Amino acid sequence: MFDLFQITAEQVAEFQQNGAVCLRQVFSPDWVRRVEKGVEKVLQSPSAWSESLSAEGGSGKYFNDYCQWRRIPEFEDYVFNSEAAAIVGQLMQSEEVAFYHEHVLIKEAGTNKKTPWHVDQTYYPINGSKACSIWMPLDPVSLESTIEFVAGSQHAPALYRPRKFATSNNYPLVEDAMDEQYEDVPDIENDRDKYKIIKWAVEPGDVIVFHMKCLHGAPENLQPIQRRVLSTRWLGDDCVIAKRPWVTSPPTNGGLKPGDKAMCEEFPRIWSKSNQR
Repeated sequence: MFDLFQITAEQVAEFQQNGAVCLRQVFSPDWVRRVEKGVEKVLQSPSAWSESLSAEGGSGKYFNDYCQWRRIPEFEDYVFNSEAAAIVGQLMQSEEVAFYHEHVLIKEAGTNKKTPWHVDQTYYPINGSKACSIWMPLDPVSLESTIEFVAGSQHAPALYRPRKFATSNNYPLVEDAMDEQYEDVPDIENDRDKYKIIKWAVEPGDVIVFHMKCLHGAPENLQPIQRRVLSTRWLGDDCVIAKRPWVTSPPTNGGLKPGDKAMCEEFPRIWSKSNQR
């Protein structure tokens, strides 16, 4: 059973306005150690979905893997017993919270592979305004190497096409776009002055919580240390299954149909406001 971490009204307002908020020293050193142990297990036995990417002609590797929480006890413990679900429930102002999946993101020291600007939500078969991620660093991350956000971009009506991390190319269409129109992610990197970009240097124990429709990306990791992150995805009470015109990542809808509430055995309810669980 997790303790209820009290989010302030100012933090809720910042998340709702900007689409991202940094919370300092939310997780104890014990939770950080547990998550580190889980990440080591992923590295020792990566799944078929794992990737190890590098920039063309560049140095260092960018490793990522996901949807392993059921076989990694430390991740399952974090999902069910840490403060994470209570935190996002309060920030999203949701009556209940379901867990979607986790994503391990590791950039080796000196990696010059960037993470392209994107939004998370259209990678997924998920629609809804209450959906977010917790970005939990396991190493100190400098301002020069940290994740970046376009403040307030979650309020834009646009639905952006997902991009491959390996190439930055759009996901290929496998069918027509149906009733929804999708746009290319704007070229934020070459027009940064046009946007309000926010970011934070962080330490282990800190987290950044961000909306799944908030535009974000990350630069190279030119620090002399690796940048290990566990990013967990959470769904609020208005999230439903959606149909996308590409193969979603992860390629699962939990056995649900478009329009169904995104809560099931595969996406279990972790927290509710009525009983704080």
